Amino acid sequence: MTTLTLAKALNEGLRAAMDADSKVLVMGEDVGKLGGVFRVTDGLQKDFGEDRVIDTPLAESGIIGTAIGLALRGYRPVCEIQFDGFVFPAADQIITQLAKMPLRSLGKIKLPVVVRIPCGGGIGAVEHHSESPESYFTHTAGLRVVACSNPVDAYTMIQDAVRCDDPVVFFEPKRRYWDKADVEFGAPGLPLDRARVAREGDDVTLVAYGPMVKTCLEAAAAAEEDGRSVGVIDLRSLNPLDMPVVRDAVNRTGRCVVVHEAPVFSGLGGEIAARVTEQCFYRLEAPVLRVGGFSTPYPPSRLEDHYLPDLDRILEAVDRVFGY
Repeated sequence: MTTLTLAKALNEGLRAAMDADSKVLVMGEDVGKLGGVFRVTDGLQKDFGEDRVIDTPLAESGIIGTAIGLALRGYRPVCEIQFDGFVFPAADQIITQLAKMPLRSLGKIKLPVVVRIPCGGGIGAVEHHSESPESYFTHTAGLRVVACSNPVDAYTMIQDAVRCDDPVVFFEPKRRYWDKADVEFGAPGLPLDRARVAREGDDVTLVAYGPMVKTCLEAAAAAEEDGRSVGVIDLRSLNPLDMPVVRDAVNRTGRCVVVHEAPVFSGLGGEIAARVTEQCFYRLEAPVLRVGGFSTPYPPSRLEDHYLPDLDRILEAVDRVFGY
């Protein structure tokens, strides 16, 4: 066991993937000499060379377009989008080319490209640096979309994403980069498309992913003091969704609250709530509730504590599901 931050766990996972396969490349803005703005790629260029850890121009569309070309030649590029709000110039390449080409070729072409995106708020950043754009990509057929929430999953999930022959959009919760946990190198993790039961519960199920998993666990611990048993499901995979794990938990508790940082309106929580309602209708004791950001552009950093879902807003939703 080694105690690692989430950022360092990603670094070690990338290192293991590069050691295992010489076709794995890392590319992005400042990923080489600087080691990335969050130091996730720190030391990789020194150890693997400039041919495998590539500092690119400030051109996100060019980064993804180049990665697609490299994947066509047998490489496995791992692209870093420096901040979540910078992914939109690359959206054309991701949605129009990366997601479509394998099916367009009837499976003859594989594009094992990983697009790493630091996501969410909570770090006091300026505009365009605290977005939660996951719904744009979960809505795009042909992409796997995953989100890690802790160092243990970060270490295994990034390796699984690199090994995957499908394009993977990999969300990393930037305000959790400094969270620590004991990581066992070489230990197998859950499959990339499997959800994780982060906490068992009998009264209500919280469903979350990425940065909100830790907040939900804190809410569950607080609710326990009031005599309520709250379970937490860490989705990990956003597309595809591992509904059997969610369904089993909700069938046991009869109540469900979905939590994410993104705005509630048209957020991924709506899809999850609809599926839970369809699949657990006769076991539900209350409507499925959603907790998320407000339907506004992300605010200045001094206001982000009011914007982001917190312990109180989650506990208020838990109280409401017991009111039916």
